[in-house]
Amino acid sequence: MSYDNLLVTQDGPVCVIAVNRPKALNALNPATLRELLQAITEDAQADRARVVILTGAGERAFVAGADISAMAGMSVVEAKAFSLLGHRVARQFELLPKPVIAAVNGFALGGGLELALACDVILASTSAKFGQPEINLGTIPGFGGSQRLPRRIGVGAARLMIYSGDVIGAEEALRLGLVERIVAPAALMREATELAAALATKAPVALQQAKAAINTGVEIDLDDGCRYEAEAFAVTFGTADRAEGMRAFLDKRPAVFTGK
Repeated sequence: MSYDNLLVTQDGPVCVIAVNRPKALNALNPATLRELLQAITEDAQADRARVVILTGAGERAFVAGADISAMAGMSVVEAKAFSLLGHRVARQFELLPKPVIAAVNGFALGGGLELALACDVILASTSAKFGQPEINLGTIPGFGGSQRLPRRIGVGAARLMIYSGDVIGAEEALRLGLVERIVAPAALMREATELAAALATKAPVALQQAKAAINTGVEIDLDDGCRYEAEAFAVTFGTADRAEGMRAFLDKRPAVFTGK
């Protein structure tokens, strides 16, 4: 599948989706959001893809935000539709039954940060910049930032970022727990690819159940979360991969998982 605003590549079990609007710093307009939905459905969901990397083309931006030139003339009705489209994209990344790694290689502002927040792991270059600057445009986050950012870094820190619109660097993002690792810009995609390749060797159904258990558990109370975990744990016992993993452990050899 070819795209106007994305570069999608498949390297073995790793699917890389790069937003590719370098002249606009990879800003998200409706067409790009629709292409992301298609890439999630057709490329990221493909059986051969066990792990997905989301990044931005070029060195300047992951995604610099929603496209202000596209938003400037929107009516209230159009703005709501745009917001709902952004929410749908973020949610689809969140619900994808395989790990999604955000490789943040520059500006991740507004909708860009919101996309990263929908990923399972965020890796950042030391030159990355993060922020929810919508307040400076007279509006608020529209693709889930007011909901996911507090869940990730705490309510107080999220309030400060959203109320002030301030942009923070990679070191501060790491301190806040917004990102998992920071690396030199030249090493970012290598680090993301190595992590993706490592995760791709794990049992796919177990990864799927682990992701679902974590995502569900953070939204419900502990007792219900533990009940969900027990069900997800049991699901893995119906797979050939679980039998292979335990047999390999007892045989003292590496397991070979097939996704069955």
